[in-house]
Parts: sequence; C-alpha cells; structure tokens
Amino acid sequence: MTLTRLLFTQAVNNLWANHRLLRACAMLTDAALSAPRVGYFPSILLTLNHNLTVDWYYVSALERAAAGQPVDPNALRVFEPRAPFESLSPLREAQRAVDRRLLTLCQGLSETFLSGHVAVQRGGGHVAVEPTLRLLQHLFQHQIHHRGQVHTMLAGTAVAPPQLDELFCAGDAERRAADLAELGLSEADIWGS
Repeated sequence: MTLTRLLFTQAVNNLWANHRLLRACAMLTDAALSAPRVGYFPSILLTLNHNLTVDWYYVSALERAAAGQPVDPNALRVFEPRAPFESLSPLREAQRAVDRRLLTLCQGLSETFLSGHVAVQRGGGHVAVEPTLRLLQHLFQHQIHHRGQVHTMLAGTAVAPPQLDELFCAGDAERRAADLAELGLSEADIWGS
C-alpha cells in the first residue's frame, strides 16, 4: 500500500468513526450532551465543537496549500466562537461536510504534495510552516484523541459507546458494511478490488 493510499484510508476511518460516534450522540438529549463531564472540554457537545473547529482550521490550511494559495490571515476566525453549535444536528452536518472535504483532499494526494509544506496561521500574526505529512498525521491523531474522550463520556450516559476500531481489519467488513453504505462507500472504494 502506498503512503497516499494509507492516508486516504485514514480519512475514510475519520469519516466513518465520526459517523458512528455522532449517530450515538444523537440518541442523547440536549441536556445530556451539555451536561458537565470529565474531560478537557467538560461536555460532549463542547468536545465535539472543538474537534469540528480544529478540523475546519487544518483542512482549510491543507486545501489552500494544495491549491497553491497563500496562508489565510483570518484563519483563526473558525475559533470564534469557540463552540459554534449549541445543538447536535447542525454540528453533525458540519462535521460530515468537513470530513468529506478531508476525504476529497486525501483522494487527490500526491507524493509531491506530501513532501511539501503547509503554511498555518497562528496567533499574533505568526505563520508556522509545517511538513504536509506531519500536519495530516497531527490532524488524524487529534481527531482520534478527542473522539476517544467523547467515547468515554458516552459511557457515563444511557447510550452505549459505539465500536470505533473496526475499519482496518478485513474480517470486520461485515460489521462496517451498513455504515459504509450510509456514507456512499464500499470496501472496494477503500481497499480496491
């Protein structure tokens, strides 16, 4: 498997895991989503908002780099407000949209792009220049980290946390088939024939 294909499968995993996690979260009441919980962001809804805004931030920077555009000097506006959604339904739609953007970006990856750099607007007008591959790895790890926090928070609710680790093993294909169909994907789309 090539590096570009591996990163594409990571983007599919991101889309699929968010789909499963947000579907479980949709079974909670608004009060349960906003209830104080143990975590860096002290509720399920705040943690999901954080994941989304960070996705907006990094996916936009990656898309701009892929298009040969300069850094967006206003990139940090995605964090104002820090939690743009007060309910799950619009957050879920926004997460799906940015997950699709990341998937599209990863479908078109080239070794040349991966060996390049991405300019990222930081606070105080500072622009950081990150290796593209490392920025993508950071983005995937960030998502996994905070999905794990939401997964743990769900364990303290009436909704059972969903399995989020069944994308990569061939033997788990049956377990993910319905979810992939809901996302308009198939095993062949991900792994080839």
